[in-house]
Amino acid sequence: METKKIKINSNAQTPFNNKASFCVGTGRMNLALRHEYHNQLEKIQKDIHFSYIRGHGLFCDDMGVYHTYNVDGEEKIEFNFRYIDMVFDDYLSLGLKPFVEFGFMPKKLASGDQTIFYWKGNVTPPSDYDKWAELIKASVNHWIERYGLKEVSTWLFEVWNEPNLKGFWKNADMDEYFKLYDVTSRAVKSCDSILRVGGPSICGVDDERWLKCFLEYCSKSGAPLDFVTRHAYATEMPDVNGHYVYQKLRPPEVFLAELKISRGIIDSFPRYKGMDMHITEFNTSYSPLNPIHDTNLNAAYTARLLSEMGDTCASYSYWTFGDVFEEAGVSFTPFSGCFGLLANGMIPKPTFWAFEFFSKIGTDAIARNENFIITKNEKGGLAGIAWNPKEDSGGSDITLDFTFELENGDYSLVKKLVDENTCNPLKAWIDIGSPPYPGESQLKLLRETAQPRTATQRFQVTDKTLNINITLSANALIYFEIKKINPQTDRGFDPERVRGAVNA
Repeated sequence: METKKIKINSNAQTPFNNKASFCVGTGRMNLALRHEYHNQLEKIQKDIHFSYIRGHGLFCDDMGVYHTYNVDGEEKIEFNFRYIDMVFDDYLSLGLKPFVEFGFMPKKLASGDQTIFYWKGNVTPPSDYDKWAELIKASVNHWIERYGLKEVSTWLFEVWNEPNLKGFWKNADMDEYFKLYDVTSRAVKSCDSILRVGGPSICGVDDERWLKCFLEYCSKSGAPLDFVTRHAYATEMPDVNGHYVYQKLRPPEVFLAELKISRGIIDSFPRYKGMDMHITEFNTSYSPLNPIHDTNLNAAYTARLLSEMGDTCASYSYWTFGDVFEEAGVSFTPFSGCFGLLANGMIPKPTFWAFEFFSKIGTDAIARNENFIITKNEKGGLAGIAWNPKEDSGGSDITLDFTFELENGDYSLVKKLVDENTCNPLKAWIDIGSPPYPGESQLKLLRETAQPRTATQRFQVTDKTLNINITLSANALIYFEIKKINPQTDRGFDPERVRGAVNA
């Protein structure tokens, strides 16, 4: 076992831009009309509380927005925002603002029939860019009328999704996307100049060239640009087996370096230097059929990313909050390798806790490295998260031997452990026979096995130092907090005479 000795100065400061709860991803908009979807999102908001939500399919035909009809041989356009209102009303009631992704193409406005996903989102350019601009203006003006400009001005608007991939944009036509971006961004700004719009929402394929060319285009054309967006995933090429794919992880340093390159490209343009870069999708695997998403490895690896992505990014949106999700069709089991923080059946996956932990620790960091982050709150309490991602098998435990410089007095230590032995609903599901359609008693059991192991200790500091050892098995994730306490005892109560009442 490796031991790392770490001395912590409680009055130190270290950079930490914690945006783990800024935005979260979702499946297509129409799924938000389902009961299980709402229940999962409600739990996510209660326990983690994201600020924004982003998903696909805003203008797909199942949302019923874009319609045409004929009058005396002339085609007319009408809009129906009924379903969008239902979805956005629900988001706002849960404390979420839309990070609006404009896409995909309504069938009656599409220039072709190329689609993507099980639910067939059309990915061709508009047949008429004036009508597309009319759709954008009508939508934005409707939201301003319904929710007020003060509210809508806090939203973010993104043009399309991954146009550098042929699957998401016909022929991955760069010039055609730039035209779409230009028309869309100007349409948004025509509703009110205060509204914020950005792109190009690219993924990691030919991303450097695309980003440079996009910024050059915006700079020369004057197309409005308030922020830059891209996606980031951490796995290599897939090995397909039945319903599933398996992929090796890239080292987290490689993942993070890709974001630094994008940051450097943006800053190389004087006009855009320092502009916000939002990662509007990230995860380990880009496939909703990879079992890694259900594992403790995913949680530990993601925790490392959450501790550092804010160094270069204004935000980073985990893809996705829940498993009511159908890109590759309806999942066959509750642990199908889908992206969500919650498995269907309201089962928290290990990665759920990574985000729940980061939502607790604030932004005032005093120390961090590749295995931990520690912050301090306004009352002087310390909170930390530590992780130990290990993709390969073998002996890989580590011990973090912390020495804290603290004032003398009494302190409490609370630890919440998520590892392969104590918080592993995937293993529990396999242990009970991998039921594809678990009943309520089985779901209850799985939810019980999806909880962290909580432990407490009490310490007395007499020499202004406190030593705490935290041992992490492979793929363990732990949250801990240290608080100064003022012990109070009832008359006659002696913990020393009560078995189990004091630390062993």
